[in-house]
Amino acid sequence: MIHESSKKILVIEDDAVTRNVFLEVLEAQGFDTIGAENGLAGIQQAQENLPDLVICDILMPDMDGYSVLTTLRQYPDTAIIPFIFLTGSNTQADLRKGMELGADDYLTKPSTIEDLLRAIAVRFEKQALLKYWYTNNSHQVNRSLASSINSESIFPSIPQLQSVFDFIEDNYHQGITLSDVAVAVGYSPAYLTNRVAKQTGETVNAWIVKRRMAAARPLLKNTNQTIEQIGIAVGYQNTCHFSRQFRQHHGLSPKTWRKQQQLLESSKTTKLQLIKNHGSLEKLVSLGC
Repeated sequence: MIHESSKKILVIEDDAVTRNVFLEVLEAQGFDTIGAENGLAGIQQAQENLPDLVICDILMPDMDGYSVLTTLRQYPDTAIIPFIFLTGSNTQADLRKGMELGADDYLTKPSTIEDLLRAIAVRFEKQALLKYWYTNNSHQVNRSLASSINSESIFPSIPQLQSVFDFIEDNYHQGITLSDVAVAVGYSPAYLTNRVAKQTGETVNAWIVKRRMAAARPLLKNTNQTIEQIGIAVGYQNTCHFSRQFRQHHGLSPKTWRKQQQLLESSKTTKLQLIKNHGSLEKLVSLGC
């Protein structure tokens, strides 16, 4: 099949036979292809051609696949390129290391052509979903619950992370996770976690929780909704999970926090009434009543 607006795929593989087979198969599928015989050449090709996807062997002389991925993730132009590892090892330790570095997928050799094409299709489907989300949502911030927050500052002003915070703002009430945010903004979960932590000192999950807590507080304070209803409204399917995170964030359970706010409001009301009464009494005295 020939792809509209053919995607460009870079194959980094030191074994010439394997590399050529992959290139021929991908070309037959309608992809534009680039081959690189080692890690250094692969990095150069990635920086010069900015492919839509990189397929890279792990065990190569001079520079292994892990080093290639680490290098590409350091530069803005290549940091978000989807990356698939090819390896003869299928140990959990190797898989975990690849994912921690920000790999998007991991294929063991020998893999069938069907396995490879399926992995590629999944990557490009996620890119299409990202494009769709930006087209339909990036300029439409959901403020249905935010209107009661009274302009409370939640997210820092960091232009490089605006798409991350926009996605959280639009979807925090839908039970999103780190993985959902990563897919939406085009990064691997590991890379996104490191990037957000470096620039804000907080994890992506921490920002999701902060946004949910900011929405929960006015609902607890100003409505008669149950704890369960409020938990669901701010993205929790489990009331216990909501209560646990609220306690971790505020030091009190939602129920206790709500009672405390009610007591504070009652105390304020009583004080205001006393002040008014005192003023009325002084007025009466001044009139000689």
